[in-house]
Amino acid sequence: MEFNKAPAKALTLLCLLMLPLVAHSGVYKWVDANGQTHFGDRPPSQSASSEVDVRAASAQADPSARARHEKMTRFLEEQQKARDEREAAQQQARQKEQKHADTCKALRARLKYMDSISTFYNLNAEGERVFVSEAENEAIRDRFRKKVSTTCGG
Repeated sequence: MEFNKAPAKALTLLCLLMLPLVAHSGVYKWVDANGQTHFGDRPPSQSASSEVDVRAASAQADPSARARHEKMTRFLEEQQKARDEREAAQQQARQKEQKHADTCKALRARLKYMDSISTFYNLNAEGERVFVSEAENEAIRDRFRKKVSTTCGG
């Protein structure tokens, strides 16, 4: 059985030629019995309608759209800048808190060590130890406790 290809080609060609007509479905406008205006992709069967020419404006050609886009872009850039500044300030605050915590940890450790020592001394010109009096020991400890309290709050 031999198949004739000519009618199949003609039918395919006809379908391809009608494709733009199908793809370009119109927009129709009509007014109903209550006076309300309607729009649709098919004309109504009950009332008269007219086809509306709808053309989408290019966003590049619309100056107000371009101005809105530029305004939105500036707004978003400002928001990002503010967010970056906040994050930088928060990071700096965290680093400052960490440094303060490390300092207080070291000061408290030194205070604990000072409390474990029975007496303090100074070195003289010959490098020999010269022990301080008990009153001076307490004065040294008191000054250091005040420094820790002032610096670390307790």
